[in-house]
Amino acid sequence: MSDTVVRAVRGATSVDGDVPEAIVASTAELLGEVLERNALRPDDLISIIFTVTEDLSSEFPAVAAREAGLTMIPLLCAREIPVPGSLGRCIRLLLHCNAPRERVIEHVYLREARRLRPDLAGDAQ
Repeated sequence: MSDTVVRAVRGATSVDGDVPEAIVASTAELLGEVLERNALRPDDLISIIFTVTEDLSSEFPAVAAREAGLTMIPLLCAREIPVPGSLGRCIRLLLHCNAPRERVIEHVYLREARRLRPDLAGDAQ
């Protein structure tokens, strides 16, 4: 049996507009991909921090996690700092979990957010 340790998984996605349905749908897609690609179950999760850019304010990304049944996981939503020229309409997450020490963590970048980390999004040359 392997040792489990606290690990962190990063991810990001983008939405086409500031409407609640788009924020919830994109967040749900991102969260689902993070959990699937890293073979994580709800019992493995410790906490999730979501951030949004200043142009997204119609809904909390945490709503998607609650709708997915993650009702006992501490969630936090915050605003990204508005760096000039940064990607807009972006949702990011930092998920803390218990996972085997030897597991390779796969960070997930979807949609326009793939530009943030092409090396992790599978876009590197």
